Amino acid sequence: MNITILGSGTSQGVPLIGCRCEVCRSIDFRDQRLRVSVLINIGNKNIVIDSGPDFRQQMLRERVDFLDALIFTHEHKDHTAGMDDIRAFNFRRYGVEIKSNTDIFKMPLYARKNVIEQLKNEFSYAFAAVKYPGSPQIDINIIENTPFFIDDVKIIPVEVLHYNLPIFGYRIGDFTYITDANYISENEKEKIRGTKVLVINALQKSDHVSHYTLSQALEVIEDIKPDIAYLTHISHNMGLHAEVEKELPINVRLAFDGLKFEI
Repeated sequence: MNITILGSGTSQGVPLIGCRCEVCRSIDFRDQRLRVSVLINIGNKNIVIDSGPDFRQQMLRERVDFLDALIFTHEHKDHTAGMDDIRAFNFRRYGVEIKSNTDIFKMPLYARKNVIEQLKNEFSYAFAAVKYPGSPQIDINIIENTPFFIDDVKIIPVEVLHYNLPIFGYRIGDFTYITDANYISENEKEKIRGTKVLVINALQKSDHVSHYTLSQALEVIEDIKPDIAYLTHISHNMGLHAEVEKELPINVRLAFDGLKFEI
């Protein structure tokens, strides 16, 4: 399994529009964060979790020429706004244009029911009975808090709270990805235990109503005890990447855009 962090930033990204703090002015590429998303390559399949506003840019940067499925954690715009750009994969696959209407690839979308309903509101044209030519072609798959499969790839939802909104993280094999959390129940933590690599959100050092802070995320990591953990959904308030890294335990790192690792 090969993992690529497509984006590691919070909802407004880093740098933040109009901000002149030292992080937003940093020339370190690790301080330049697109909205959170991850690419998982497993068994010759490409699976993406969340298509935020930077989805097109992320696909181009990583030269992704096919996508087998798109999974959503929840319905907030910084996780869904780029969904329209999946149509590139409907009509072009493995770098080759699909010319026959019968061969168009319908993108499988996996999300809980309330997320699908929100997508229908925001992208109504993509769900219309009669579609405008070139609209995204979608195969809807409603999931619940039980394991599901994308072909032979088993995916285990992990329900967490984002303030008072229940959302999903996901475990695939020895990899667990959790973003936008500020609470994980003991029952759900049991699904994570034994994972080798954990990616989890840590917004900033100061308190926040709907995201783990740095210290809170480190407490979860200490409890779960993965081999290594990467922090994501990071805001400019966290501080400079190079400086924060010095403060972290030996098995914890800040994620950054373009980070790749193999499990």
